[in-house]
Amino acid sequence: MDQAERPRGLGAERLLRGDRLALRAWVGTRIAVLGISLLASALWSYGDLHDSFLDRWTQWDVDHFVEIARYGYGGDPGHPPDAGLPAFFPGLPLVLRAVHLVVPDWRLAALLVSFVAGAVAMVALARLGDEFVESGRPARGAHAGSHGRLRTRAPVGPLAVLALLVSPYAVFLFAGYSESLFLAFALPAWLLARRRRWAAATLCAAGATCVRVTGLFLAVALIVEFVTADRRWRSAPWLAVPFVPVLGYTLYLWRRTGDWSAWQHAQQAGWGRSTVWPWTSFHTTWQAAFGTHDQFTTAFRVELIAAVVGVALTGWLLVRRRWAEGAYVGLQLASLLTSAYYLSIGRATLLWWPLWLAAGRCRRPVYLLLIAVFVPLMTAEVVAFTSGGWAG
Repeated sequence: MDQAERPRGLGAERLLRGDRLALRAWVGTRIAVLGISLLASALWSYGDLHDSFLDRWTQWDVDHFVEIARYGYGGDPGHPPDAGLPAFFPGLPLVLRAVHLVVPDWRLAALLVSFVAGAVAMVALARLGDEFVESGRPARGAHAGSHGRLRTRAPVGPLAVLALLVSPYAVFLFAGYSESLFLAFALPAWLLARRRRWAAATLCAAGATCVRVTGLFLAVALIVEFVTADRRWRSAPWLAVPFVPVLGYTLYLWRRTGDWSAWQHAQQAGWGRSTVWPWTSFHTTWQAAFGTHDQFTTAFRVELIAAVVGVALTGWLLVRRRWAEGAYVGLQLASLLTSAYYLSIGRATLLWWPLWLAAGRCRRPVYLLLIAVFVPLMTAEVVAFTSGGWAG
């Protein structure tokens, strides 16, 4: 091997090692979550922990995804229609239908989809962290790899993966929710965009927009990234591709209901969510967090904390002139902070990969402190979710 080839080989070897570390973290934490849920079922008698393992993991939104996959948006014909079902994008139900062809149990199919999709997402996050640091600026000890990409000797990617996997809301990456499948499309899309492979990036982003409305914010972020960092105008038409699934779903709902705003109305019918001024949303959430005391009081307090984290993260990204990532996180946050009340902001942190990449770059004492705080919170969330309690 000559001198010119050596960095490429070493780079490839290092990335493969990062992939393995990410997959080990994914499998190891999944085993830990499995053990926590089984131990809780044996020692804790609260709620529905007497149910079977698969029933304990088929809670809340998982029931809705399975219902859509089985019966469509009309819902189970044996029950009254659920007007909130159209709030869920069709990507995950379609994948569940496909997996169900070989896995007869819908509950197990949902867990398997999250498991496989999460593995893909974690490898992509590890590669994103290891290949690109600070929007192309090298970290300490970095060097240029093949094709001019900047790489760092510090294991930012695997550390970011571990921080995400033990974060308080990581239970939803195990359960049959849409977060894992979304990340399995969104993270490769972002990685490909950073490599300026726009056709592949936008096709992956289109998969993300099939899964969650969050894909729209990813699509906008790709446009910002293109305009600020590349501007190869021949590739510009590809940037329209991620909007096609949303347009298709909107047309489908219109043909089904005659309502162009069917998705927004489903949000309101299912969860009472409508667009309000941000101060109105904050006041409502504050009152729910501190003005009353019920089973959701703690959840609303956590939503407030997550909102502060989101605002701080957005501000940090903008100060660092990471415009595209700032747009991705900031637009999500703007949508969540103008809802009738704060809901699922904590869960949304799972989708903020700049947050986890930043965690992976923390100094070791800070990083270890984060992990020490995260693990017991994540454990509590696993117990809450598998007991039928509200976990986010």
